[in-house]
Amino acid sequence: MNNKYINGSVIFGIAILMISGLSSCKKFLEPDSPSLISNAEIFSNVTSTKMAVIGVYQDLAGDQGYGIRISMYYPYDNDETMGPSKTGDNDRGDIAHYNATAINLQLYAPYVQLYQGIERANICIYNIPKMSLYTNPSSSAELQRLYGEALTLRAQFYMELIRNWGDVPAQFLPSSESKNLFIGKTNRDTIYNHLLNDLLLAETLVPWRDAVKADERITKGAVKALRARIALYRGGYDLRDNGTISRDDAHYLDYYKIALDECNDIINSGKHALNPSYKSIFKDGICAHAADPSNELLFEVAMGGGTGLTDSKLGIYNGPKFAGSYTPVSSAGTISASYNFLNGSGTLLMLPTYFYLFDSKDTRRDVTIAPYDVLSDFSKIGNKITAMRDGKFRGDWVTPAPTSGASYMGLNWPLIRYSDVLLMFAEADNELNNGPSAAAVSAYNSVRTRGFGGDPSLIGTTPTTHDDFFKAIVRERSLEFGAEGIRKYDLKRWGLLAKAINETKANLGTIISNKALAKTSYMAEPSDYALTGPLPTSMYFNYPGDAGNPAGMSKAVDDSTLWINSFYAKQPSITVTTTMERPVNTKVSWIGSGITTTFSKFFASGFVEKHSELFPIPQAVIDASNGAVTQNNGY
Repeated sequence: MNNKYINGSVIFGIAILMISGLSSCKKFLEPDSPSLISNAEIFSNVTSTKMAVIGVYQDLAGDQGYGIRISMYYPYDNDETMGPSKTGDNDRGDIAHYNATAINLQLYAPYVQLYQGIERANICIYNIPKMSLYTNPSSSAELQRLYGEALTLRAQFYMELIRNWGDVPAQFLPSSESKNLFIGKTNRDTIYNHLLNDLLLAETLVPWRDAVKADERITKGAVKALRARIALYRGGYDLRDNGTISRDDAHYLDYYKIALDECNDIINSGKHALNPSYKSIFKDGICAHAADPSNELLFEVAMGGGTGLTDSKLGIYNGPKFAGSYTPVSSAGTISASYNFLNGSGTLLMLPTYFYLFDSKDTRRDVTIAPYDVLSDFSKIGNKITAMRDGKFRGDWVTPAPTSGASYMGLNWPLIRYSDVLLMFAEADNELNNGPSAAAVSAYNSVRTRGFGGDPSLIGTTPTTHDDFFKAIVRERSLEFGAEGIRKYDLKRWGLLAKAINETKANLGTIISNKALAKTSYMAEPSDYALTGPLPTSMYFNYPGDAGNPAGMSKAVDDSTLWINSFYAKQPSITVTTTMERPVNTKVSWIGSGITTTFSKFFASGFVEKHSELFPIPQAVIDASNGAVTQNNGY
């Protein structure tokens, strides 16, 4: 959106100053700054109360939040995406490949920031209903909304802690009101039940999106969608403290019913819809900061201000490299080039198996995956299959264009989209009815049809049995939400993470040996290229420069004109003559040995079932807990 409630402005700074030290709490919860303004002063009027709640929002953002670590370190590796091609670093490489230990450098600060958000939310939740203005007709609506926002934010923080660390300490009062500041772990089901009750209240307090100013503040659709997501986690599988991967079999359908009802309410409200263009969600709505005409983005983290506290490294840490220069070099009658990129590290890599999960007509592939880097004139150079990056957050889409060497671009992180509501509805309906109803099929088909550019004739036949429809949901959620930090946690709640990782490793081997992708047992059939023949070993792209450009070749600035041959054909039909020899840099190795040296070496290399599904509790947290907090299974 283009109307931000957080943008590094003075009001934001005041909000953080006000709420930085409102109470004293245990060490891993305690904010650093002393309180400069008392609770009585803060919660004496609507304006300062609003600033306090904005201060809670802040703990979603920045380097230790969804600005990079929670959004781009923690959700990977999964069967779509691989993290940094390194291990043994006691850092992000070990996190990505399931080698993290309790002293990993990237675990403690995000853990603390999530609890800081909880503490700040607790302060607001405790104080707002006690305000004399809370029942005043002139201020009650805004204060009730703020109360509902604080409840929702607390739920988001706790959900993130649970899906990464499992059972965690739970505190629902400000530390100043708590008798015991050294508390142990609370069973995650108990926490989830508390959050579901909180959100049931919150959805009565906040307005629908169309009733208020368009910005990134929480509205009713976001609350209901988050409640649906948490209900599915509560009814799903997870690694328990006893070392089993299990779910609450006696009651799990009760939680699917909650998810179904919440999603149904959102669908029937008519307040949110699918953006007709999948590409527009990210190119326009996120990268160009344009308004979201369909309100598809129900819940997003506002970023801005260009600092590690308030902004994101989306499009910098991930996505294609950009703002590059090239130098043509002539040698022996051919043309090569050297490249120098000023922006973007392109750290997250998309798996070849995921690339070929997409049907060739699925428009989402070229949004989700960007197999190119971008020069300063916005022309593109193709990358080999082992260097494909995620593409939803990319510098060449950002408006206004980022400055050279930018570290932050103000790109929001999407937490929940309306397509997620439709697919959660379809999944819950299928589970509750032992097969999809017409409404579930319709919801599923609407997401899939949008993915194929709105043409329903391209989506194929929708399964109608429980098991086959579930497989279709598993596959469709992957195609729809690639690189949005969802897949790993979906696989966990389905009890499929280990299976997906093992089959992906096997499929990478099949690509190397047979130049084709094997079928998988946990997903629906692969895309239209299927097993009809070997995939190309080389790909050719249009040479990106004017100098020395052979006749008949033009630089590519649009995705559709970049590649010369098909990703789905065995070998390209390229005519090479002595007078028009294609420069060597336009040919990239596609299916080759690089898959072995890149992906087979690093992808989920340390994963151990019934251990790696959760991170270790940071050692500093255990040390500060006075023995109350115990380490997770196997660490």
